[in-house]
Amino acid sequence: MLVKKPVGRAGGALKYDLLTILGVHALGQGKTLQRQTLRLICLITARYNWQNDHLSVGQTEIARLWSVDTRTVKREMAAFRARGWLIEKRAPARGRVTVYGLGIARILDDTRTSWEVVGPDLVARLAPEPHAADRKVIPFPQVPVPEGQGAWPRIAQRLQAEDPSTYHAWFAALDICEQADEIRLKAPSAFHASYLRTHLRAALDAAAAIEAPGIRLHIH
Repeated sequence: MLVKKPVGRAGGALKYDLLTILGVHALGQGKTLQRQTLRLICLITARYNWQNDHLSVGQTEIARLWSVDTRTVKREMAAFRARGWLIEKRAPARGRVTVYGLGIARILDDTRTSWEVVGPDLVARLAPEPHAADRKVIPFPQVPVPEGQGAWPRIAQRLQAEDPSTYHAWFAALDICEQADEIRLKAPSAFHASYLRTHLRAALDAAAAIEAPGIRLHIH
């Protein structure tokens, strides 16, 4: 999380949040899940490419990292796939190891009950409440809303007006490319893009339907 990879303005915090909720959730579970989660965190911190959502490590190397044999590696990786925490992106072939992606949306869903244990700040970052305006909160610093011609400035202004904290945390960091009848939204990290698609796509589409009917939105 240094360059504009799994980073961006909030990228570093988001990665730490993900690792934190994995650990906190596991510590409230049985020893088997605790051990499995520690092994996954080890893989993420040692070998996961956040920019490309890419985990490509041979079983022998994983066994060395975990201090286990390759049979244990096969069993644990199968468990991660079954749980949806790892997603197979490319099957193994001669001379090539399996390529995995991180099932961030599933991890967020599975650990949701543990978010409050970490604190309300993490909850606000990962799942901003829809009616934040109804609560007494410390306001975020003002983030300039795009101005000028085009559909995105209108959409952005509506998103900020409806929920300033969510706009600040999730929409303000996007790089925008607007062409004819489509808008490409480039997120600062794979985690950021995944969260937008999973949790905020409906709000984005609703604002676009009002301010720019017919515009297609793509999140990358």
